[in-house]
Amino acid sequence: MSQRRYRQFCPLAKALDALGERWTLLIVRELLSGPKRYTDLREGLPGLATDLLASRLRELQQYGVVDQRDVPPPTPARVYELTERGYALKPAILELARWGRPLLRESADDRLPDSALLLGFEATFNPDAAAGVDEIYDIEVDGRRVAVHVHDGAVEVTPGGTDERPAVRIVTDRPGFTDLARGRPGDRVQVEGDTDALVRFQRVFSLS
Repeated sequence: MSQRRYRQFCPLAKALDALGERWTLLIVRELLSGPKRYTDLREGLPGLATDLLASRLRELQQYGVVDQRDVPPPTPARVYELTERGYALKPAILELARWGRPLLRESADDRLPDSALLLGFEATFNPDAAAGVDEIYDIEVDGRRVAVHVHDGAVEVTPGGTDERPAVRIVTDRPGFTDLARGRPGDRVQVEGDTDALVRFQRVFSLS
């Protein structure tokens, strides 16, 4: 484990002892979408050195946040996944994401992670604007699809898209999705479906 400790008899300080190191919460973010192989985590977190990733995973395992297991054939692999205690961090991570959204700035150096397609829709979801809305939106960014289902004032985001007919289908690349998230979709964003549904989509996810 990291040697940096606050040495305070305080639950917040203890939580930061476990989770406050650089990259730790981003590893949890990646695992919120499901189990990942070590190579998947490396791909989703460019810039994180392999030895530091291994160290952070060990720390998270020792704190009971992450576990690992072997996946049997036909595609054997060792994967990392969140424990029940790890998944309990999701509300806090969503609140941090909501808090950080106004801090997003134009930067050629900022990379849009795939996990933003899942976490981002939940973090920007406006339940008041979703009242009475029951629709599915199919979003594809650089070939990666997710289905976003709004129903009864709640949202469910599913990797892989949907076989149902969506109210709106959006196809774009990472820069186009970034523009869309900032409320100014441009020529890189292709939209199919009901224009009114697109307006509802933008309102429900605070994209306008």
